[in-house]
Amino acid sequence: MNTILLLEDDIELNQTLTSYLEKEGYAVLSAHNCKDGRALVNTNAFEIALLDINLSDGTGFEFCKWLKEHNNVPVLFLSARDLEEDILNGYELGATDYITKPFSLKILLKKIELILKGTKELNIYDDGFLNIDFELGTIKIGNIVNAMTPTEYKILKKLIEHKGQLLTYEILLNALWDQGIELSDKHTLAVNINRIRKKIEGEGHSYISNVYGMGYIWK
Repeated sequence: MNTILLLEDDIELNQTLTSYLEKEGYAVLSAHNCKDGRALVNTNAFEIALLDINLSDGTGFEFCKWLKEHNNVPVLFLSARDLEEDILNGYELGATDYITKPFSLKILLKKIELILKGTKELNIYDDGFLNIDFELGTIKIGNIVNAMTPTEYKILKKLIEHKGQLLTYEILLNALWDQGIELSDKHTLAVNINRIRKKIEGEGHSYISNVYGMGYIWK
């Protein structure tokens, strides 16, 4: 199930969008202002962000700039601001698309589907040294092949899908919990990370960086 971050200060529209998207099979993280939106970003994993621009404690433009520094997920702006300069500003900040209000829910859904399809499902990671096949559940270095446990599979996939981004302990533990993997704390997470490192690192190749006291990054 894909998760959507929704930042919309109109309470009625926020509820309408949340209900509609959940009925279409998405999980929705809903916030009405920048402060609550940042809190959700810091504690959850998601695949796309829908951002209003006019917010009570800032703008969607400011939030998008901040978000892109922490999590390079696709951004879709939803706004009544239809001036050319606003739309161009949205794209310059890294937005994938920009929809002006009022809009069709069916068109919004289609745009979300196309954006997520463009990020495509990760099946194989191969950098010439390390080969990870998520369909077969195997890790291969040279002629040595190791199998992944379900927990290792989930951790690796989440890290690689968010390459270059810091995934906090809380984000990783919550994401694993949502996928049926129950790790009690960051110590048990660290134990699994160490097992993964033994399978994927060697000959000067290092992939997972531990940001002390915060979480992990796939480099």
